[in-house]
This record gives sequence, C-alpha cells and structure tokens, in this order.
Amino acid sequence: MIRLGWLALGCLFVGLGMVGAVLPLMPTTIFLILAAGCFARSSPRLEAWLLNHPRFGPTLRDWRERGAIGPRAKAMACGGMGLGYGLFLLGARPGPGLALLVATVMGGCAAFVLSRPGH
Repeated sequence: MIRLGWLALGCLFVGLGMVGAVLPLMPTTIFLILAAGCFARSSPRLEAWLLNHPRFGPTLRDWRERGAIGPRAKAMACGGMGLGYGLFLLGARPGPGLALLVATVMGGCAAFVLSRPGH
C-alpha cells in the first residue's frame, strides 16, 4: 500500500513538472526531482525512465550525483523568482511586512540555488 502511495505521488509530481514545462512561472525540475525520489521507492522502471529521459535525465542525474544545478538552470530559476516576486508585488499589493517576508524566502531560495555546484 505504501509503495502504491509513492507511485501515485511520483505520477502527480511528473504531471506538475510537465505543467511547469509549459507555464513560465511554474518550476519543472523540482517536481521531477521529487518524482524520481518517489519512483525510487515504488517503481525502478519509472525511475530509470525519468533518469534516462533525453531532456530531463541529465539534469536529474546531476542533481542526484552531485547536488549540481547548471548555470542556465540557475539563471532561469533566479529569473523566475524575480519575475514571480515582481508579479506578486503588482498583483497582490502586499503590505511591507508580507512583501519583506516573501522577499526573504525567495532570496533564501535563490541563495540556495546559487550555492549549488554547476555542471
């Protein structure tokens, strides 16, 4: 039963990753990293499929083997966070406290992304 739960969660993350591949502000890679982790616990065949995928496999293998994020992915992730924050400010018009909180969280995420080794 637990294995089935991991499998379902992995499929959900693959679906979210595919949505992220076409929507500019939704991430792709993090969902596929989570999917690979779920498939490692439920389906070696689906895990292998994801890790050997021609488009996403190299990025997933880099992450798994070295915790690495390539320069292009770093730029896109940080650019997406900056764009998302700008849209948040324009659309939500938050107060200063919430704006600072969101900026701090996004800044922390960007710092983590930038701290990872490259290819």
